[in-house]
Amino acid sequence: MRVSPGPARIPGIGAGQAGAGAPAVWVRGMTADRGTAYGGFWLLAPVVALAAFMEVLDLTIVNVSLLHMAGSLSASSDEATWVLTSYTMTNAIILPLSGWLAGALGRKRYFMGCIAAFSLTSLLCGLAPNLQSLVIFRALQGIAGGGLQPNAQAILSDAAPAAKRGMAFALYGMSVVFAPVIGPTLGGWITDHMSWRWVFLINVPVGLILLPLVRALVRDPAHFAASRRARAGAPLSLDYVGFSLITLGLGAMQIVLDRGQRYGWFGSHVIVLLTMLCGASLVAFVMWEQRRVDPIVDLPLFRRTGFAVANIFMLLLGFALLATSVVLPLYVQTILGYTALDAGLILSPGGLAVMLMMPVVGRLVTHVDGRWLIAIGLVLSGLSTLYMANFDTATGYATIMWTRVFQNAGMAFLFIPINTAAFTDIPATKSTNATAIINMSRNIGASIGISLVTAIFVRRAQYHQDLLAGHVTPYNPALQAYLAVIHGALHQPVNGLVVLGGQAAGLLYRTVVHQADMLAYIDVFRAMGILFLAITPLVLLLPSTARGAHGADPPG
Repeated sequence: MRVSPGPARIPGIGAGQAGAGAPAVWVRGMTADRGTAYGGFWLLAPVVALAAFMEVLDLTIVNVSLLHMAGSLSASSDEATWVLTSYTMTNAIILPLSGWLAGALGRKRYFMGCIAAFSLTSLLCGLAPNLQSLVIFRALQGIAGGGLQPNAQAILSDAAPAAKRGMAFALYGMSVVFAPVIGPTLGGWITDHMSWRWVFLINVPVGLILLPLVRALVRDPAHFAASRRARAGAPLSLDYVGFSLITLGLGAMQIVLDRGQRYGWFGSHVIVLLTMLCGASLVAFVMWEQRRVDPIVDLPLFRRTGFAVANIFMLLLGFALLATSVVLPLYVQTILGYTALDAGLILSPGGLAVMLMMPVVGRLVTHVDGRWLIAIGLVLSGLSTLYMANFDTATGYATIMWTRVFQNAGMAFLFIPINTAAFTDIPATKSTNATAIINMSRNIGASIGISLVTAIFVRRAQYHQDLLAGHVTPYNPALQAYLAVIHGALHQPVNGLVVLGGQAAGLLYRTVVHQADMLAYIDVFRAMGILFLAITPLVLLLPSTARGAHGADPPG
């Protein structure tokens, strides 16, 4: 590969068509030849993707360590959940602002700053002396990490030749889809064999390795350099009103989603007030930003139908990915008695399926209309999730594992085409703002998914428990036969419910709860499968991506 001595200008990558005068991407070690540029892309891609992987991993790797943290820091399990809430809340706030921050500070500078700050706050989390400081450091970690996902995606999208953009999204997709799948398994292994503190400390050496590599490989597109020159000497103008409104709105929304089930949802005055604050703040934010010349969130992008519909699909993808990653481990642990590590091993093959399918889909998206691929992904994921509604209290490991593999294979058909459709008519100068918004949609979908399936499960479990309890009467022949088995095993005489001893009563109650929970899981799986299939017709609202096969970039 011919390497230039300094940064080289690569015309047309992530910009307009050749000769259109669109901005170019600057990547060290890349020449003006498109094939060589693609070789340089393969040097850059793993580095940038690893940064996104590191941040997304921290969304789930901590989950299995909460009880260990609570015990080590003398806190209750309920208090320990603020370690999750503080991170997701600040992360959700900073995500939509990351496009504006990248434009104001320079994308490379902001990206490196996020990596450095994320590593530092990870170190502080690992050394936290008490729960209060850990929650504060986790909130700061969420702020630091919020810029990694969208900027990593924008860098990959801009650095890849247009005809290979599907592969760029495949690399990014492997990072953000595989990370939450492997997170609980990796977190459990680290916690069991080392300490919960290493769940955070592991980020430090990764960040130290990434910083010099990003510095050497990444260069800002020309329009970022021009923007910085235009801003030179002028004070940084921050829209304080807009920033305050979106902070209040998204912060309140994240608390409602994370704590709603624990507080009883709208039976709690706190949740009602936070919901009203969320709605009022976000409506006011949209109205305020419409009048801004330099908005901190590029809301006019939603006027593009393809981008708006792609965000809906991305929200639903985040919903499905995280919701199933939470529900399935709970099912195998509470119903089948699996350990946390075994539950993680149920998910891991599905993550591997995503990693294997992403490059395949990345190649297909340049030759096949992305709408067909999305439809295939929705149908495959929907049918697999519906099949989970056939699970029972004795379903085997292989059945669950292979069903999860097919479900995740369907999700691989979603991520890349959705991103490709979203960026079909987005100018290169708007790519960072667009990635900030679409990553925010995925994260909000994940939060909604976890909250919604948790609420559905709890309510359906209570419904089924009440229904089953209504059949626990001395006049039910099936119950009499069941009691005969219990009493025989306990060597007790049977006489209806009259002589039902404490031990037998406990077994009967646990059986009712066990069966009610199983029926609730079936309801959750069925509802999610139907959702997948019901939204499939929406693919017709997406723009065709077939022209991406010819290597044309969106107009700049």
